[in-house]
Amino acid sequence: MEQKILVSVVMPAYRCADTIGKAIDSALEQDVPLEVIVLNDQSPDGLDAVMEQYAKDTRVRYLQNERNLGAAASRNRGVELARGRYVAFLDADDWWAPGKLKAQLARMKKEGVVFCSTGRELVTPDGRLTGRVIGVREQITYRSLLLHNCINCSSVLMRTEVAREFPMEHEDSHEDYITWLGVLKKYGRAAAIDEPLLKYRLSSGGKSGNKLKSAGMTYRAYRYAGFGRLQAAFWFCAYAVNGVLKYGRAYLSGNGRGRV
Repeated sequence: MEQKILVSVVMPAYRCADTIGKAIDSALEQDVPLEVIVLNDQSPDGLDAVMEQYAKDTRVRYLQNERNLGAAASRNRGVELARGRYVAFLDADDWWAPGKLKAQLARMKKEGVVFCSTGRELVTPDGRLTGRVIGVREQITYRSLLLHNCINCSSVLMRTEVAREFPMEHEDSHEDYITWLGVLKKYGRAAAIDEPLLKYRLSSGGKSGNKLKSAGMTYRAYRYAGFGRLQAAFWFCAYAVNGVLKYGRAYLSGNGRGRV
């Protein structure tokens, strides 16, 4: 079993009994050899009962955190336990389109990069597709990422040793953004597939739901990434201006596909 695993899918699980089945099924339907590592982060809902249906599937590893670790530390634990050459992150309320991982593996091989993301389609909290697509540049550099975090965590496929080299830290900030910046600063660039291969569920309770709070976390992300106060302020202002221009252009030139 271990010799055949190519991708380890890491999935933190907390208050997700109603959504995690769709996430797991979308991973198991990918046409690559994989394992799904579900980390129960002391979830108070009926998660154990939901996971019973996967008890006989040897591709699914269901683990309990001894205490509530949070999403970042749970992902780090999953990465350390991963047996695949690659790690893919998937939150328990999102899901993937068929063929996502295979397409990313091909793109990574072609481009010679250590990780790859994709575009995403937004989904309502109750699971309905909106048709609104958020695209991504197919070549992502360190500098372009400083101006705009176009990488969604649930879309990422990364070499396992790189994920271990850059664990997610600082949950008072955008910990995944800090990780992507660290990886690109060392490895130069990432690839992406500008297709909505991730179905991303909207939630007002997420970190980015409160825009003012999210802005503060973005500034802290620059600080944690090693920038001084003035440099962090500069990049935060550049980030904010880029965001205003980007979404302003999308609004003015909006098309029937709902792409932004």
